[in-house]
Amino acid sequence: MGATGSGKTTFINVASGSDLRVGMGLESCTNEVQTSQSFMLDGKRVVLVDTPGFDDTTKSDTDVLKMIAAYLQTMHKQEKLMSGVVYMHRISDIRVGGTSRRDFTMFQELCGKEAYKNVLMVTNMWGSVNEADAVAREQELREKDIFFKPILDNGALLLRHMNDQDSAHKIIQKLTGTDPVVLRIQSELAAVNDITQTGAYAQLNREIMEQSEKNRQELEKLRGELEEAAQAQDEETRMELQEESEKMEAELLRVQNEAATLASEYQAELRRIEEQLHARAG
Repeated sequence: MGATGSGKTTFINVASGSDLRVGMGLESCTNEVQTSQSFMLDGKRVVLVDTPGFDDTTKSDTDVLKMIAAYLQTMHKQEKLMSGVVYMHRISDIRVGGTSRRDFTMFQELCGKEAYKNVLMVTNMWGSVNEADAVAREQELREKDIFFKPILDNGALLLRHMNDQDSAHKIIQKLTGTDPVVLRIQSELAAVNDITQTGAYAQLNREIMEQSEKNRQELEKLRGELEEAAQAQDEETRMELQEESEKMEAELLRVQNEAATLASEYQAELRRIEEQLHARAG
């Protein structure tokens, strides 16, 4: 797991010899959950699972939650447990922005504190930044409460990926000997089978409501400016503001509709994944 562009797919390809599509620009390529080809490590067959980030350029955050939750729950129902979770972070990032923090917060809600002992926080892209700067950033990630310290204090490990297969395999070996783990969202969905009753949904819903409130305030401001432009008979400005206002209203409606239909769409996604796996098995 990790933010869009954090190197999740590259890590999986390097480790497994797979050829999953990798994003090279600002747009993400991982827009659904996908798995690597299996490979042997320490006498065990390993399969890595690639997930989209919650800042995906082609999917909304509710879509990403729906896909990840449905896949994890399908695996849980089939008693295919995970050895652990790898969270990727670019050490080349000068600062951890709001998008990366939001993705990390959702990651914590999906996993739950009980699973942190099976979590690896992996930094990458060490070759694209001055080593002294990278080490300083790593220390900040390790020691600050707003970054990785809380999860590390509860059993997670902070490791480096040096962009080669040997490094990737050494990271995965930290999990091959561990007991399997059930993530918080898997336990929640096994208990109620309602995605809107999970901690991850509650966190996402809080963020959606906060953003919706900001959008509503901006919309009210636009309406006031629109009225002023009409009174001033400034037709060009009025048309620009009208277009912006319509876009804002459409975005508010889209977010509200997504939240309202998430539960039913999650069930549909569950069925789609189960049918897909059944077809592959057949």
